[in-house]
Amino acid sequence: MEASRAARPLGSEELARRLAAIADDKQATDLVILDVADLVGYTDFLVLATARNERLAKAIADDARVQLKAEGLLPARAEGEREARWILLDYVDAVLHVFVPETRELYRLEQLWGEAPKLEA
Repeated sequence: MEASRAARPLGSEELARRLAAIADDKQATDLVILDVADLVGYTDFLVLATARNERLAKAIADDARVQLKAEGLLPARAEGEREARWILLDYVDAVLHVFVPETRELYRLEQLWGEAPKLEA
């Protein structure tokens, strides 16, 4: 039964919500899911999360990798894991961004994508 669940691909919104739930379970704050499907061609959803420090940012990203790998999903690319101030995990249909507070404030992705509809995280 478990194998059939893992074999079923996640829809893009389900993937975004799964990434947000993983981050939430690891004590991420300020979770936001932006629906950018009508705005960009490279993904459907951006999941934004804040970690209180670099160690927690790394833990959130690591947990996302482990849990989604168990479901048969690997990120197409990952960036920022060494410095852990802004970690990006690109799962194609949804992209997880994990920031420390200063970096999130600096780049202000919510403002950049202000016209994107927000989903409840």
